[in-house]
Amino acid sequence: MADQAKVGEAWPDSRYVFTTGLGEPIYPDTVTQLTGKVIRAYNAPDSEKAPAKPLPHARLDDLRHVHATLLLIAGVPVHVVAERLGHADPAITLRIYAHVIRTHAAGVAGIFAAAAAESESANAAEDETDEDEGPEASALVPS
Repeated sequence: MADQAKVGEAWPDSRYVFTTGLGEPIYPDTVTQLTGKVIRAYNAPDSEKAPAKPLPHARLDDLRHVHATLLLIAGVPVHVVAERLGHADPAITLRIYAHVIRTHAAGVAGIFAAAAAESESANAAEDETDEDEGPEASALVPS
């Protein structure tokens, strides 16, 4: 934003995250290489002592995978994650992150059981307070 303020109206509306000081796109490998440099600088600072817990080696793409994995674990719908990652089709996201989805699908049965029990107890409470709200559900199904 500071560079954009300096350049003013000459700043191109490119919507790039990483740009030169003039708002032009940078060479893609620059950001990829920067990730390793930042991690190395953190782990072995010039003037300070090294951190107690150094960061592991990571590529820029690893950060992208962490982002997607954490969103999926948190229950964000696949189509939303796919859009954030720039996947044209959520099926791509499903293929890449199927292991994450399968691992966390085990808890879905418990969530369903809890919701069904809650719904059942709510319906039982309504039955006690409402004498006649209409026909039984079975009466609505054609025979």
